[in-house]
Amino acid sequence: MSMAKTTSGKRSGRRSESGTAAIEFALFLPFLFILLVGTVDLGFAMYEAMQVSNAVEAGMLYAAKNGWDSAGITNSVLSASSVYPGGTPALTATPAPRRFCGCPQATGITEMACLFPIPPNPPPTCADGITTAGVYVQVNAALNHLIILSLPGLPVPSTFTAKAVVRVN
Repeated sequence: MSMAKTTSGKRSGRRSESGTAAIEFALFLPFLFILLVGTVDLGFAMYEAMQVSNAVEAGMLYAAKNGWDSAGITNSVLSASSVYPGGTPALTATPAPRRFCGCPQATGITEMACLFPIPPNPPPTCADGITTAGVYVQVNAALNHLIILSLPGLPVPSTFTAKAVVRVN
């Protein structure tokens, strides 16, 4: 038995499907690109947020160990991060570290007016009339995040900030 071959090469009533996968991939490629860029940008953002937190923690540890030294705290914050060494955007210790007196409460620290330096000036007394106010240092850091691809609904640029408060006496 021999089979008869058709010489036309065309299938009756059906179109050729060669190249369909390439067309579908070309249509899907922009969405895949946006998804990939968004994932990379999110990774960078998470890394930068961790670096800002680590920088504030370094400034806080410096203040806890060495007491109030605005320049030392600022240098500690700035040197603790290697997000973009010497580049833009740069990590900043903004606003500058500040020292204040306060009394701990259940809702946070209630700030009080006091005269520095504390020794020889007496610290103020808290509202309970027994406890004396402590001296606290607030450490801050900020970093502008530049996004890779501008997407609708996202603020451009975003700023990551962190702050910590430590009692120094």
